[in-house]
Amino acid sequence: MSGQDHILIVDDDRDIRTLLADYLEKQGLRCTVAANGREMRTELDTHRIDLIVLDIMMPGEDGLSLCRNLRASATPAANTPVLMLTARGDDMDRILGLEMGADDYLPKPFVPRELYARIRAILRRANALPPNLSAAPAAQARELRFAHWRLDTVARHLIDQDGTIVALSGAEYRILNVFVTHPQKILSRDQLMELTQGREADVFDRSIDLLVSRVRQRLGDNAREPTIIKTVRNEGYILTCEVTPA
Repeated sequence: MSGQDHILIVDDDRDIRTLLADYLEKQGLRCTVAANGREMRTELDTHRIDLIVLDIMMPGEDGLSLCRNLRASATPAANTPVLMLTARGDDMDRILGLEMGADDYLPKPFVPRELYARIRAILRRANALPPNLSAAPAAQARELRFAHWRLDTVARHLIDQDGTIVALSGAEYRILNVFVTHPQKILSRDQLMELTQGREADVFDRSIDLLVSRVRQRLGDNAREPTIIKTVRNEGYILTCEVTPA
C-alpha cells in the first residue's frame, strides 16, 4: 500500500472526522473529510480517492443509499472501495451494507488501529494481485462477455443473451468479477478469499463455496455438473470459458 493512498472520510460527526483523519495521516495516508453526501460527491468529482470510509447513520442521505447510488453511477468513482462504519451492531446492517456494495464493515465503537488494519487489507486487494495471478487484458472493458452472459463492471450486474438484467449482491459481483478477469485459471480458496475479502481462508470457512454456489445459480450453471465454473478437486475453482470485451 502506498503512502499516497487518498482516503475520504464521510461522517456527520466533526469530532469523529477529525480524530480519524489525524490518526490515519500519522500512518502515512492522505485524508479528506466530508460531512454529507453532497460533500462526498464533490470530493469524488474533483479528487482521485482510493477508499471511502462511510458512516451509515447520517441525517438525510444515509450511508447505505450513498453506497448504493455510488455503485450504480456511471462515473470513474463507481468502483472505489468502501468501508462502512455504523453505531449499530445489528447483523442486518452489516448484510445490507455488503449487499449495497461495501467492501467491509466496522461497527462503532472501534479503535483507530483496527480501522487502519481494515483499510490496509482493502487497499492491498484493490491494488495488487497474488504474485502468480495476473488479470486478463480484457479486464479493463466495461462489459465482459463469457458463455452467453455479459458482466457489466460499472453497474455491477449480469446481462443474459436476451438483454435481461440479473442483479447481483456485492459479494456475488466481487467473486464473479475475479473469475471473469482471471478466466481459465485455477483459483484456490485462499486466492479467492484474498481477492474478494482481503484475508486468507480459515480451514473451516465455507463462505467461498457458498458464494460460488450462489453465482452458479445466477448463471443457471448445473450444481452437479457445472460447465461455466467448475470445481477442481483439492485445488479450487476455474472459469472454463473464454472472456472477451463485449
